[in-house]
Amino acid sequence: MKGLILNNAYCHIPSMNYQGERLAAELKELGVYCDIKNNDFFGAEIEDGDIKFAAAGYDFCIYLDKDKYVSYALEKCGLRLFNSHRAIELCDDKALTCLYLAGNGVPMPKTLPGLLCYEPSAAVLPDTYAVLERELGYPMVAKQCYGSLGKFVYKIDDRAELEKKCEELKCIPHLFQQFIKESAGRDIRVTVIGGRAVAAMERKSTTDFRSNIELGGTGTPKKIDEKLKTLAEKAANLLGLDYCGIDILCGNGGYLLCEVNSNAFFGGMERVTGINVARLYAEHIVATMRRI
Repeated sequence: MKGLILNNAYCHIPSMNYQGERLAAELKELGVYCDIKNNDFFGAEIEDGDIKFAAAGYDFCIYLDKDKYVSYALEKCGLRLFNSHRAIELCDDKALTCLYLAGNGVPMPKTLPGLLCYEPSAAVLPDTYAVLERELGYPMVAKQCYGSLGKFVYKIDDRAELEKKCEELKCIPHLFQQFIKESAGRDIRVTVIGGRAVAAMERKSTTDFRSNIELGGTGTPKKIDEKLKTLAEKAANLLGLDYCGIDILCGNGGYLLCEVNSNAFFGGMERVTGINVARLYAEHIVATMRRI
């Protein structure tokens, strides 16, 4: 059995290198060799009406990129991806994640998908502001649909900020969401592997409403209670994920799912909890491949 670990070619964050190196090391301990490559070599191409895989000889791919076109192509070539193309696609788009999970008993903050303009010269209609104010109130949260590590997430405190942000985002896929004040600067990250919640940490920030460790937040181990376990595992299973990090907010009424990260960095989780996340993921990959 041989695997390919495929990284984004343009991401130079140390956590990305750690992810691939740790997984390769743990898989090697299990007798499985992996090559680590950057996604810069056009691994799949369409020729004579068919898809050809330029990097043959692999049984599976740990896909640490978010390029949905390459992931789709690799699956059409017959390669087993961790995570699957569909799961990555659903998680990469924050609005699509919410829409897909809606109606399945997954509690989430009130969310309004952003209205898109077709051209930059178009004006945002006044009714847009009125509806957002009525439905969400201030403060509210705006998010670009595509973004990681807490980037492109904004807190909006008044009409002036709302008008400015709507203008900035009107041609970019985005959403607006209820601000959960009880969870400002605090959330829970749960790691789910093979449909099972295996580790959790509470993240806090004293300087930002976002709690991401990459933005200066700190983490402490969190016991996975039954409600937390049920919510995280349900979301991961509905989305068909082999591995993910699920961010959960703490509201007055209980837990609320915030986001699902199909390629969540696990270095921080390992350091905070002492749990060997890479090993658990490697074991899941090997067990899955042996069943095929």
